[in-house]
Amino acid sequence: MRKTLSQLMLTFLIAISIYACEQANNNKLIVNGLQEPVEIIRDEWGINHIYAKNQHDLFFAQGYAAAKDRLFQFEIWRRQATGTVAEILGERELKRDIGTRLFKFRGDLSEELNHYHEDGEEIINAYTQGVNAYIEEILATPDQLPIEFKILNIVPEKWTSDVVISRHQGLLGNIEEELEIGQAVARLGVDKVKDLSWFHPKEPDLSIDPVIDQELLFDDILELYKAYRKPVQFKKSDILPQYRDSIKENSVATLIEDNDASFSIGSNNWVVSGELTENGNTYMANDPHRTIAIPSLRYMVHLVAPEWNVIGGGEPEIPGISIGHNEYGAWGLTVFETDGEDLYVYELNPENNQQYLYKGEWEEMNVITETFKVKGKEDVKVDLFYSRHGPVTYVDSVNNKAYAVRCAWLEPGGSPYLASLRMDQAKTWEEFREACNYSHIPGENMIWADKEGNIGWQSVGIAPIRRNFSGLVPVPGDGRYEWDGYLPIIQKPNIENPSVGYFASANQNITPEDYEHWDAIGFTWADPFRGDRVEEVLSSGKKFTMEDMMDLQVDYLSIPARTLVPYLLDLPFTDKVAAAKEKLRGWDYKLEPNSIEAAIYVAWENEIRSLAASRFIPDSGKEILGSIQMQKILDWIIAPDRRFGFNPSLGRDQFLAESFQNGIAYLEERLGENMNNWQYGQEKFKHTYMAHALGGLVNEELKAKLDVGPLPRGGNSYTPGSTGGNNRQSSGASFRIIVNTGDWDATVGTNGPGQSGNPDSPFYSNLFEPWAKDQYFPVYYSRDKVEAVSADKIVLSPKK
Repeated sequence: MRKTLSQLMLTFLIAISIYACEQANNNKLIVNGLQEPVEIIRDEWGINHIYAKNQHDLFFAQGYAAAKDRLFQFEIWRRQATGTVAEILGERELKRDIGTRLFKFRGDLSEELNHYHEDGEEIINAYTQGVNAYIEEILATPDQLPIEFKILNIVPEKWTSDVVISRHQGLLGNIEEELEIGQAVARLGVDKVKDLSWFHPKEPDLSIDPVIDQELLFDDILELYKAYRKPVQFKKSDILPQYRDSIKENSVATLIEDNDASFSIGSNNWVVSGELTENGNTYMANDPHRTIAIPSLRYMVHLVAPEWNVIGGGEPEIPGISIGHNEYGAWGLTVFETDGEDLYVYELNPENNQQYLYKGEWEEMNVITETFKVKGKEDVKVDLFYSRHGPVTYVDSVNNKAYAVRCAWLEPGGSPYLASLRMDQAKTWEEFREACNYSHIPGENMIWADKEGNIGWQSVGIAPIRRNFSGLVPVPGDGRYEWDGYLPIIQKPNIENPSVGYFASANQNITPEDYEHWDAIGFTWADPFRGDRVEEVLSSGKKFTMEDMMDLQVDYLSIPARTLVPYLLDLPFTDKVAAAKEKLRGWDYKLEPNSIEAAIYVAWENEIRSLAASRFIPDSGKEILGSIQMQKILDWIIAPDRRFGFNPSLGRDQFLAESFQNGIAYLEERLGENMNNWQYGQEKFKHTYMAHALGGLVNEELKAKLDVGPLPRGGNSYTPGSTGGNNRQSSGASFRIIVNTGDWDATVGTNGPGQSGNPDSPFYSNLFEPWAKDQYFPVYYSRDKVEAVSADKIVLSPKK
């Protein structure tokens, strides 16, 4: 029976009397499961530098230290990964748990673990043993559990290796977009959908096979998939009464995103050869953009043992380093759009809806029965169904249809980022490319720079080959639309030592025009603005310094602003609207905090997107498509056509004038009539506030402890310093790293709000303010530098 925190507290006095982990020397801990002593030095920014004498102990200690820092995050991850959220939050989470078990990896576990490294099973098991060692330790003193466990009256439970290899958090594919495109085609037709979308570099086939009843695509076909993928949300009823906010009723803690176009969220990376740097060293820079949260998505650590000396960041629940450097080279990643999911529609046997038609014959679904524990309810048994293509998410017994998702990421090796274990030990570009062969998820642009002067790019990710369909709309599962295997990763786009002296990516399409394997390349990409700005700077011909690299990572110059403002300046306005327009004359197009010009422009840009969606998406498609990519809108503005009326140029100007007037009205309503108060980067218009998952539900004292902010921010979705499209930043780079391969100790980074997820830790929010101000801290590598900035040292010793 699961113990609650209250039950554990009853045994506290007995447990503490026999607990022998902490010795008289409070910097030495006895930990069961180690083979030899391990030293952990924590620097003043919160990074743990782990020095072990063997590989097992290294990853054991990584798991131990990460669990100690992120225990509540670990417990929620574990429950998401195992489909046990309903056990603590009740029946409302049952569909999530069903979805999780439906999409669980069910292949050979040893094959899976050893895909990621030749010693993968040993490494991952050592990591989970370390996690469990810390859980055992903290459960012996339950009063010291982080506050979240007390608020929810739960305790952490043990990990197994299949928790680590869960896919629930990954950037997996486009299945939701695929269904939406199918629905849009059903309502608007192929030509209109293509007109409103920005598909490239090739022309996709969006026609829906006539076998499919298009009206049935509007059922909740992906409900279980969506439930599996959504963030965990807490309600006030989940919290013990003494911790609740007594004012708000029936509230739900969640991060609401209202204006972040999915294609504008991404990452930046680049490598620069020594020919373009002042000191002659190669540089690697990476700032992955994901949800801004507390604790942060990324976790930094330094791992040192025989054959291992790697530092950088990754997701805390995963062993190894996914972005960073060793003593030979540095690497980073951005998303390379790869379509690893497809939606199959089946005709069911009217006499037996567990049979589907495949190549003219009825084929049986596989069935797995799972039992789910639900808080306050009896256990629930559910049958999970699988076709030959994958998990069945929906059965329409009335119309004799079923729908399944084929997932490339359910193949062995589909756990996100784990293949970086091989990259962590790469010594050369050739070894790094070999390691890239194992990186199935997500599709990424992996970059490399080494101390020998080499730079390179290899796109990775498991890529289905579709010979006769695009993968952008649902297809029949009758055998006519099959994948022709997977493209070998090494055959995905790549480059070594480019003649221009640099390589950069920002989620835009960078596939060379002469590339051959187009049937394994996607059609949807991020807007090009961040990438174009990075390219503009790197191709400037100057010699770069580390300071230049930092400036570029947080660069707030907006290419859309530079494109749009000239169209505005000659348009006639009156009164305050005219004065606002004049503010933009001579502006440098930078979305800096405290800039009135930036506020005026961003309000206008937001209204351009809103008005374009309202005017150009037909009513029958508005709820499906929602928005139009900014690049598409800019293309229309630059070369106006009949969508703007019989006189396209005049209609375009009227469109721009109306959206600008709307933007000024928005600023007046939100910030007041005094234009001097219209600064960008204020709480009412562009700021950062990191809200804990429980912060909106607890009393004010706890809320102040859990949440951090607000602080001003600059930028938006389309600047290299990406801060998303919301007034309150919900996406962007919390983690950044820049590496000078000629001086490893010159590496710098950010990781807001802090390394720890424990609100009582000094490292919970110590990096928040410098991160919000675009400041970096040193990421030291050499032992003497680490020792010089030590904030804490502990030695983990094996139990004798």
